[in-house]
Amino acid sequence: MRTAIALLMKFAATFAASWAAFSLIDLNPIGMITLVAAAGTILNYLLGDLVILPSMGSVTASIGDGVLGAAAAYVIDMFSYNFNASASGLIVFAAIIAAAEYFFHIYLISDEKVAPNNFHREPPME
Repeated sequence: MRTAIALLMKFAATFAASWAAFSLIDLNPIGMITLVAAAGTILNYLLGDLVILPSMGSVTASIGDGVLGAAAAYVIDMFSYNFNASASGLIVFAAIIAAAEYFFHIYLISDEKVAPNNFHREPPME
């Protein structure tokens, strides 16, 4: 249950970043902003939180999450007629995601009941 709540918090933060970057800067429709937020949340959880965070640490995972979120938005831009992402929108989106993910990782590491709860079994590569 706590993992679902954590994922909802992650989606809310990603949606806020997506709205700020792609609605206020690039004037995209809310449906496409929601799609970008959902794609970013899923990719960042699967790759950033489950793979990169336990092995490389929070800072590397946060930067990777920002880049991965921007890459997902760029791919959606390439394959969609209804979504346009400018370079400034992608940079703002990546920066907001990276900052939010850093604090989200602090929460993930500190809460034992949120999956995955096997953080820091191996020392992070630094």
